[in-house]
Amino acid sequence: MTRLMNTNPAASPACPLPQTVHYERPDTFVCLTEMIDGLLTDLKYAGADNFIGHPLPGYEHNQALLTHPAALALQAVQNQLRPLGLGVKVFDAYRPQRTVNFFLQWAQDLSDTRMKDIYYPGMDKSELLSGGYLNSPSGHSRGSTVDLTLIRLSDHSELDMGTRFDFFGPQSWTSFSSLLPLQRSNREFLQKIMHSHGFTGIREEWWHFTLNNEPYTEDYFDFIPS
Repeated sequence: MTRLMNTNPAASPACPLPQTVHYERPDTFVCLTEMIDGLLTDLKYAGADNFIGHPLPGYEHNQALLTHPAALALQAVQNQLRPLGLGVKVFDAYRPQRTVNFFLQWAQDLSDTRMKDIYYPGMDKSELLSGGYLNSPSGHSRGSTVDLTLIRLSDHSELDMGTRFDFFGPQSWTSFSSLLPLQRSNREFLQKIMHSHGFTGIREEWWHFTLNNEPYTEDYFDFIPS
């Protein structure tokens, strides 16, 4: 398996890159829309609706992949939601390492703040790295981490979670206190159903979940979905 050594200038002790990155796609990675009936995807990094403001390297084919065990668990979530008139919308799944590298390089260019008012209005761009909002290595590059929300199947509208996906700030924390009752209830329901199918969330992002028994715990990937 081909490996890329960590020579990226964006790496730092506070935000290291993996020592090795695998370029080949393992057979264990599957396309989510081919496997899960009715799954809606809106891969934000494949377009301009993201915190950088343009499509990102690694998302040229706009395809959501996960490892097979993570996809099976997400399929179970979708199946449980369907009788409730609800479903899942995926914002991001497998993320090539080259995209993570790009994030780190972008974060060091303090002149590019075109999306600040939408995604990080309450902080300086310099805080995105120092505050841990952008991280490397990223679990997404191991293939069993997914960013998502819940939708109504009737019209594909998103349930109100209180913030947009990838909003940088305490408002996105899973247990942020200053939420409307409906927003808090929606976040709690999302956490509950994902946890019940073997995923674990994180404090800082209500949309972020990793399969507990992910097959790759130390391996990171940089193949392009096609």
